[in-house]
Amino acid sequence: MSKFIVISGASGVGKGTLVKRLLSEVPNLTLSISCTTRKPRKGEIDGVSYYFFGKDEFEQRIKENLFLEWALVHGNYYGTPLVNIEGNILLEIDVQGALAVKQQKPDTILVFIAPPSVDELRKRLDNRGTDDDKELRINNAVKELSQQDKFDVVLVNDDFETCYLKLKDLINAS
Repeated sequence: MSKFIVISGASGVGKGTLVKRLLSEVPNLTLSISCTTRKPRKGEIDGVSYYFFGKDEFEQRIKENLFLEWALVHGNYYGTPLVNIEGNILLEIDVQGALAVKQQKPDTILVFIAPPSVDELRKRLDNRGTDDDKELRINNAVKELSQQDKFDVVLVNDDFETCYLKLKDLINAS
């Protein structure tokens, strides 16, 4: 039987870095690769980073019920494909998607990664330099932060190593 663990939080909180390290250090953990209509960023590979689809193809997959969850986020579709995977499944998805997965799979563990502050989040997005729509992401982050009480665990990523160790302990205990 599969155990679903969802890592969520606003853009720029460090989800991707945390997930990358978890996958390198925690055995029997499988990352579910999400689908999106957004354009690939530099270095992203189709089928590894995401499955990249055009809007029409994504909407057809919605009609065919091929997603565990899907949402329109930052003007692009994102979704978790329905796949038969055994073991501990790690999903790195947006807040809307996380809550949708929890509805369909109530035993899912929802983990919210929070920034120390909105100002720090803004600095991280500035330093990342990959987001043309930074203000949209900041506005969405404020909304997403208001949803953190719906998650099983909230970890503030004010110190990466501390946050990572707490997350790793949580996953090893589940």
